[in-house]
Amino acid sequence: MFHPVEVKALSDYRIWVRFADGAQGEVDLSYLAGRGVFSPWKDYKVFQQVHIGLGGEIAWSEEMELCPDSIYLKLTGKSPEEVFPNLARAAVSA
Repeated sequence: MFHPVEVKALSDYRIWVRFADGAQGEVDLSYLAGRGVFSPWKDYKVFQQVHIGLGGEIAWSEEMELCPDSIYLKLTGKSPEEVFPNLARAAVSA
């Protein structure tokens, strides 16, 4: 798991995030805005409340969070197999 150490809300439903390994940058989350569990983002003040949760998740509340691994993949453009070598090994042995 990749550990975010800092996160900030930006304009247009984007976040800036920095991970413990030094990876950092902006991630566009606008495709989630107003949909399902993210419907509270219709009030942009809710989106601006992004923080790192107690379990290391990127969160807005206990009910509204994103897995840091998915944000890391989106930010770096890496594939799951690149980041999690056991996935590649499992696929080969299957």
